[in-house]
Amino acid sequence: MKCAIVSIIGRPSAGKSTLLNTICKEKVSITAPSPQTTRNAIRGIFTEDRGQLIFIDTPGYHLSDKSFNQRLVEVAQASLSESDIILYVVDTTRPPGAEEEKILSILRTINVPIIVAANKTDMKESSVSDVEEFLSYDPSIKGILPLSAASRDGVTELLTLLFKTAPEGEQLYPEEFYTDQPPEFRAAEIIREKVVNRVSQELPHALYVDIADMEIDEKTGKLWIRAFIIVERESQVGIVVGKKGSGIQAIRKEAQKELKHLFPYDIHLDVRVKSQAKWKKKSNILNKLIY
Repeated sequence: MKCAIVSIIGRPSAGKSTLLNTICKEKVSITAPSPQTTRNAIRGIFTEDRGQLIFIDTPGYHLSDKSFNQRLVEVAQASLSESDIILYVVDTTRPPGAEEEKILSILRTINVPIIVAANKTDMKESSVSDVEEFLSYDPSIKGILPLSAASRDGVTELLTLLFKTAPEGEQLYPEEFYTDQPPEFRAAEIIREKVVNRVSQELPHALYVDIADMEIDEKTGKLWIRAFIIVERESQVGIVVGKKGSGIQAIRKEAQKELKHLFPYDIHLDVRVKSQAKWKKKSNILNKLIY
């Protein structure tokens, strides 16, 4: 029996969350076209006859001097210290750059096997050879596997190599677990995903979702969820709400539909929008959101 903690690291939008969801065959980590959608270390659990792999999806490694982005980088780096294996996801449609150089310099300081997932090979711009040339000299890398997280091509081979590299050990979670995220966190993330996928590229980084209440009515079998979408400026409230409330209505319907698959209850979701100036600079909020 094999068991390993596998930290997933890579540049923003490399496809880390998509790969995790593909492996676990469940929505574990939210996805969106905008970079740095993942803000926390998200655990996804894959169990089969060979053993158990506990994946930690981390925020995209982004070079920035902004305090919010530095918090995300700290989350990514902290997960590496508890890993048995590091899964480095590289976007083969983009040439390796400064962020890859920085990631490699960090990985060289950690005595852990590294497996590279050369992702997005299903796209015509993909160049696996560029990735192989960039990484071929590094002796800590145990394998470079071309794959597509979106189409699942190469994922079986990746799992085989991960189990081969994993140490022996008993599973840490029951078989039926595919994540260990608290219900409030999962609800907030699903709502945030629906917002992020409807607004402009700048706004996703200026918002978060606060779950004010989650309460089960045993008599009616309903799960009541009251959530607030928090933006930075009052002008952004209207962008999320939309004309005559069309935006917030669509967000509520889409999120409620997905939450019904997540929880075994009839979902009643109340979503509202409000502004909170400079929330990204307030440590008490960041400590609650990023951990």
